[in-house]
Amino acid sequence: MSNYQVNEKGFYGEFGGAYVPEILYKCVHDLQEAYLPIIEDETFKAAYHALLRDYVGRPSPLYFAQRMSERYGCQLYLKREDLNHTGAHKINNTIGQILLAKRMGKTRIIAETGAGQHGVATATVCALMNMKCEVFMGATDVERQHTNVERMKMLGAEVHPVRTGNMTLSDACSEAIRDWCCHPSDTFYIVGSTMGPHPYPDLVARMQSVISEEIKWQLEQKTGRDYPDYLIACIGGGSNAAGTIYHYMDDERVKIVLAEAGGHGWDTDHTAATIHRGTTGILHGAKMLVMQDDDGQIQEAFTISAGLDYPGVGPMHCNMAKQGRTQVLSINDDEAIYGGYELTRMEGIIPAIESAHAIAALKKLSFKPSDVVVLTVSGRGDKDVETYLKNKEMAKEYGKF
Repeated sequence: MSNYQVNEKGFYGEFGGAYVPEILYKCVHDLQEAYLPIIEDETFKAAYHALLRDYVGRPSPLYFAQRMSERYGCQLYLKREDLNHTGAHKINNTIGQILLAKRMGKTRIIAETGAGQHGVATATVCALMNMKCEVFMGATDVERQHTNVERMKMLGAEVHPVRTGNMTLSDACSEAIRDWCCHPSDTFYIVGSTMGPHPYPDLVARMQSVISEEIKWQLEQKTGRDYPDYLIACIGGGSNAAGTIYHYMDDERVKIVLAEAGGHGWDTDHTAATIHRGTTGILHGAKMLVMQDDDGQIQEAFTISAGLDYPGVGPMHCNMAKQGRTQVLSINDDEAIYGGYELTRMEGIIPAIESAHAIAALKKLSFKPSDVVVLTVSGRGDKDVETYLKNKEMAKEYGKF
C-alpha cells in the first residue's frame, strides 16, 4: 500500500521541505516541534471540535444533487463547505491555527489571501480570540473581491494591498513572508493552503481533513458504504482538495479527480494550470511544481478565479500527481463560468468560481449509473456574483443548460 503522507523530514516524495531565510529558521523549527503535540492533545481537540460544531456549523451537509445526477448519469453528492460560517472551507483551518498560535504564546496574526475567503476566515477568528490581525492581499484581488475586503475591515483586520508583480495571491504570500521576517518573535503566520515550509502543508491538510472524515460517515448513512467511486475538488494551493481526499489517499478504490484553473488554456501564456505546466522549483519555502521560466523566474498565473491564481501547488498534491494517484484536469475560464451557472440553475446553489472549476470537470468524465461521486463545493459564490455577471456570455457560448 502506498503512503502519500509527509515524512519526518517534511517531504512528500521529492516535494516539500522548509526553505526559509535564516531569520525565520527558529520560528519554523519551533512550529515543527510544537504542532503535533499540541493538535493531538485532547484539550486542543475538544476546543477545536467544539468551535467547529457550535461556531462554524459543522458537520456540513452531504447533499444528493438529483438533477445533476440525472444529467451526468451517476449518483452525485455535494459536500457543502459553502454552508460553513464565513462561506467556505477556509474557516476549518483558521480555527485550528489560531488555537495553535495562542498555545504557542503568539500575539499577532498575519495571513495572505487571494479570493479573500482565507482573509475573512482569519479576521473572523482573530475577532473571536481578540488578537491583532493583518492581511496581505494583491491589489488586483482587492479590486475584484471588494466585498471580502470590507468584511475583513469590519472584523477589525488591517488589509495591506500588495502592488508588486501581478498583484495577486503569489505576491501576497511573498509580502506576508517578508513581514514575518521582520516580526519573528510575536507573530504567527496563518497560512491558508497546503503550501509554504513544513509543517504548513501537513498542518493545513490535517485541519481540513474534517471534510473527508465527515464524508466517510455521511456516505455510510446515505449509501451503505463509507467510500465513493470518485472524489472531485478544485485545486489551487490545495487546501480544500487535501481535506476532501485526506482519508482516502491510500484507498485505491477511490478515483481522485482535481480541477485546476486553465485560464485561457493550459498551453497558453494565460493559465494557472501548474500541474500541467509547472516544473520543480522552490516557492514560498517549499519545493513544488512551479510555473517558471528557463532562468527560474516565477511566471504570472492567470485565471478568472482569484482563489486559484497561484503559480505553484502544494507538495502533497505534486507528489500524488507525479505518482499517478490523482487525475488532474485543466478547466478554462469559460468552462468554469458555465459550471457555475449550471449548478445555480439546476440545484439552486451559487458556487464560488473556484468550486465551479470542479463542477466543470463533470463534463470531462464518463460515469456509470452506479458510480457514487462526491464533489466538494468549497465556497459560496456571493463574492463572485459580479464576475459571473460580467462573463455570463461565456456560459451561453459554451452550451445550454
